[in-house]
Amino acid sequence: MRWNNLFDDLEGQLEHELGAEEVDLRGEEERLRLGRLSMRDRLQSLHEACGAREYSLRIALRDGAIIRLRPLGFGKDWMSADLLDETTRRAQVIVPLESVASIILDRDQVAASLAARPGDGSRGLSARLGIAFVLRDLCRRRSPVDLMLVGGTLHGTIDRVGREHCDVAVHEPGTSRRESGVTQYRVVPFGQLLLVRM
Repeated sequence: MRWNNLFDDLEGQLEHELGAEEVDLRGEEERLRLGRLSMRDRLQSLHEACGAREYSLRIALRDGAIIRLRPLGFGKDWMSADLLDETTRRAQVIVPLESVASIILDRDQVAASLAARPGDGSRGLSARLGIAFVLRDLCRRRSPVDLMLVGGTLHGTIDRVGREHCDVAVHEPGTSRRESGVTQYRVVPFGQLLLVRM
């Protein structure tokens, strides 16, 4: 009878140790998964968790400005969004992820941003397109844009896009790009871009 108690006790200890080891293993796997998350991954997880529900994010840019936006899509190093400000007019913007100083989240948004996504959503075409691709498209369309830079804002039309910079013909807001209306030409490194408003 005492042997049965001893074996039961040993069996219980073994089950407890195996369970604790499994919990430790799951904890380590979760820490590894979280360690591999990029800011883009977290933003995309949050976007997918919110789905069609109306939500907005507050983002602090490198220059200290805080903007409120509703993300629409994600590229390799940028996101497109509706800019939500005090005016009733919404503007679409491109935000280089490099320009984000911090993302201001509530408790639920933090949890949603950390959620594991089924499969790898970063394999789509847009996930491989960098900011230069988007700027080249705006250049091709001859769309007037506002470029919010670290040192101020420019209004103009993108003339050319290089590997890490773009040429901007600066002109008055509300006017088309005409050679006679261009006041100056600027070569802008992508590292100075905070936001592109279309």
